[in-house]
Amino acid sequence: MQIAESTALVTGATGGIGQVIARELKARGASLVLTGRRKHVLEPLAAELGARAIVADLSAPDAAARLMEEAGPVDILVANAALPVVGLATDFTLDEIDRALGVNLRVPVVMARLAAEQMISRGRGQLVFVSSLAGKAASGGSALYNATKFGLRGYALALREDLRSQGVGVSLVSPGFIRDAGMLADSGVRLPRGVGTRTPGDVARAVVRAIERDVAEIDVAAMSLLVGAKLFGIAPGLMAGIQRRSRAADINLAVAERLRHRR
Repeated sequence: MQIAESTALVTGATGGIGQVIARELKARGASLVLTGRRKHVLEPLAAELGARAIVADLSAPDAAARLMEEAGPVDILVANAALPVVGLATDFTLDEIDRALGVNLRVPVVMARLAAEQMISRGRGQLVFVSSLAGKAASGGSALYNATKFGLRGYALALREDLRSQGVGVSLVSPGFIRDAGMLADSGVRLPRGVGTRTPGDVARAVVRAIERDVAEIDVAAMSLLVGAKLFGIAPGLMAGIQRRSRAADINLAVAERLRHRR
């Protein structure tokens, strides 16, 4: 997929990682449609990048369909919007559970369904889901977030098979701990010494690579986390024990406490 002269819709564009993705796509020659909840952040970003801005709260039941209608035909969809729904599962209200499942899983599914229909008719397009390494390895204090990211990964990889003969590519980009932007940075939680991070620019470049090369899945994380995720797929019980000893859940719970207001 050629990014230059393509129209790209980026959700969650008002977040730190979303802004970097938008700038990277613009630098590659894309025409942008940007969406996010925070008008005071979205409109200056859109003006800077010469993009269309659509303010949208994706937690509303019909928001995804309305957004796709307003955006019009797009060549690239980058489904980046997500809520930081970490914390003990028993601490979430039923409304918070519905909101998390809606924004983190239902919305990208619906948007991809509607975008794919347009793309199939034109015989070209790329769907990119920005997920998380939490879609490969579960950890304490993150049950709901893991559920949405495991689900998104399964959907993306299966959808790729459904669309492979129709000219539409599907890619999954899964960041680990990202510094300077995103959930970890927003919380201000410090990682234990030796836990590696990557940058928002690394995520944006992975999105570009996924689009241009139609890569099925790209992980953006430090090597130790990549190894841990692979081991989790082989021996989840063993990795759960290692996580308990390293107090991995404490990081999730600390982030949850500081970002509770964003559920």
